[in-house]
Amino acid sequence: MSATVTSPMTAARPGMAILATLRRNKLSWLGIALIVLIVAVAVFAPLLAPYDPLKQNIIHRLEAPSADFLLGTDTYGRDVLSRLIYGTRISLMVGFVAVVIAMSVGSAIGILAGYIGGLFDQVVMGVVDVMLAFPTLLLGLLIAAMLGASLENLIIAIAITEMAPFARVARAPTISLKEREFVAAGRALGFGPLRIMGVHILPNMASDVVVLGSLWMASAIRTEASLSFIGLGVQPPTATWGGMIREGFENILTAWWLAIFPSLAILVTVLALNILGDALRDAIDPKLRSENAA
Repeated sequence: MSATVTSPMTAARPGMAILATLRRNKLSWLGIALIVLIVAVAVFAPLLAPYDPLKQNIIHRLEAPSADFLLGTDTYGRDVLSRLIYGTRISLMVGFVAVVIAMSVGSAIGILAGYIGGLFDQVVMGVVDVMLAFPTLLLGLLIAAMLGASLENLIIAIAITEMAPFARVARAPTISLKEREFVAAGRALGFGPLRIMGVHILPNMASDVVVLGSLWMASAIRTEASLSFIGLGVQPPTATWGGMIREGFENILTAWWLAIFPSLAILVTVLALNILGDALRDAIDPKLRSENAA
């Protein structure tokens, strides 16, 4: 039996094909540019924010956008622009950490269920189906209410709500991959189940999980804002987009800027993540890549 040697040029072709697809998709660069800009705002928040986001100045409360306060002030006289910039940190951190946890745990569960099969697979997928039957926001609301309102509990609640899709996506390719020749060869060489799942199966389905992660990060940011809006997210005075919208909702008739600007921030962030996720899906999926090339 002869071994097949993969040359560096051959190994690089999939990556080159993905980059070529991204180059042809002009909209993908808009998503990438927006994500880079949003991340830069979060990283350099102390340098970009004109004021302390927690500093109150009642004299300037509920001032409309002006040269001194570009996006106005809130009911405590705090600068809305500064709070919006610092709120970017909370939204991105919660979304990223929650998705990483959901991706890691959910994918591991899906791979185990698909590889082991039998009764274990039926029980696990039954639980996953029950979780998928609940709307994401409702399930997150129930978990956050039980755990209590804090940053850590918010991340855990969102991560739990998003585990089920990753488990479902990871299970399907595992069932087909475990019957492939290279997995059978690994078993013949004495490789254990953990090595086969981690070294042979996971890399062949990682692209699907990454694409799903970029899409569900947008959902995580929406869920964070929704839970913060109803008081189950990060507690005041920490600046969060959902908390700012809640305060703006209470003053929507007299201070429209309080709710509009954080809502636009959520809209732009979610839109950028969805554009990036769609572009990654088109670039990674061989069928879609060939259609775009044609």
